[in-house]
Amino acid sequence: MNSSMRASLFITCYNDTLFPETGRAVVRLLERLGVQVEFRPAQTCCGQMHANTGFRGEAFSQAKRFIKLYVDTEAVVIPSSSCVAMIRDQYPGLVSELGNASLQQDFDALLPRVFELSEFLIDKLRVEDVGAYFPHRVTYHASCHGLRALHLGDRPLRLLKRVRGLELANLENLDRCCGFGGTFSVKNAEVSSAMLTTKLQDVMATRAEFCTALDNSCLMHLGGALHREFAAMRTIHMAEILASTETTVAEARA
Repeated sequence: MNSSMRASLFITCYNDTLFPETGRAVVRLLERLGVQVEFRPAQTCCGQMHANTGFRGEAFSQAKRFIKLYVDTEAVVIPSSSCVAMIRDQYPGLVSELGNASLQQDFDALLPRVFELSEFLIDKLRVEDVGAYFPHRVTYHASCHGLRALHLGDRPLRLLKRVRGLELANLENLDRCCGFGGTFSVKNAEVSSAMLTTKLQDVMATRAEFCTALDNSCLMHLGGALHREFAAMRTIHMAEILASTETTVAEARA
């Protein structure tokens, strides 16, 4: 379909450390769509946690590393709204502050080629039906970065609605934060827990088998709460749903 398209996968340190299946799912999905996927092992963190906690020197370092590593790529695909938001919202200020004209030029050229996964599928590949099969009742949680920073809109829902066998359960108060917020959940644990409790009520009310999102950070937060409630519902990154086919479902059941 898109055999001439090349994409470099930036898997994020969070996914690489805790949820490696997300990266594998992205590769399976994109290769099935005819995209040539490459992985640059020198990649590290986008620098968001450093920037958000005042470690500006480290944030500068990570931004420079990212730009230099991907400057010659056709497209960079990132299965994490928060990391894409970091690059779009905070990199411009970091790069400008460094005052390096060459780095600024490289960043300006690279930025339009950085995509969150659902953006890449719909805006770049122009595809909504990715050939997925996932015979389960699923609800979708919109992460704050995807909703408010990237303005993903209905892209994720359009992709889910085209998955064969999937029953989409609408989540009430879709714009409500789950309470994770990275270091927010550590610095403001009580507030975070209260927000999570409220969000969990809406999630559980859907009676879905799976809760999906485009950020594993939110899913980890929600998954922990579901586990503590002994709930049958599980969390799953959307990439794993979109990568699923009749063959993979049959293999999982065997």
